[in-house]
Amino acid sequence: MRWDNLFDDLEGQLENELNAEDLELRAEEERLRLGRLALRQRLTGVVNGPAPSRVLRVVLVDGQVLTVRPTTFGRDWLAADLLEAGTGSPQCILPFAGIGAVILQPDQVPDSLAVETGAPARLVDRIGLSFVLRDLCRRRKSLQIQTGVGPVTGTIDRVGRDHVDLAVHAPGTLRRAGEVRQYRIVPLNQIHLVRLD
Repeated sequence: MRWDNLFDDLEGQLENELNAEDLELRAEEERLRLGRLALRQRLTGVVNGPAPSRVLRVVLVDGQVLTVRPTTFGRDWLAADLLEAGTGSPQCILPFAGIGAVILQPDQVPDSLAVETGAPARLVDRIGLSFVLRDLCRRRKSLQIQTGVGPVTGTIDRVGRDHVDLAVHAPGTLRRAGEVRQYRIVPLNQIHLVRLD
């Protein structure tokens, strides 16, 4: 009889030890997964969450706070609708390097940490910021670039490996030789936001 109690006790202890080891292993795996999360994954997690949580408040590196509804994510940028009071919904390109912080609501935090589904990679997931800027250059779009020294409005003439050439002209005007006030070379790492007119 005593032997049965002893073996039952040993069996219970072994089961508890195995469960504790399993819990520790799962906790360590979760810490490793969270350690590998990139900003892009956190933001896509929020956007893929419930409809009310798909709006983000972003603080740019210059301190400006924006409310955006992301529409597309690239490798190092996101495209979004700017949600500003009374101005409709202009579109923007937001490089991840231009983000100083993201302000999340309490219900958005679990969505941002959610495990990604095994959705197949899309081509847009590999497209970098310079590719998007080249497309805007080809389309001759008038835009505003927000940099560390302030906003500048114009049309992109060229996109290099690490910079853009911007023909600066008044907002709302077309890029014509007589309208261009100056030409600026803007390093890509200085672009905080591209606002499309």
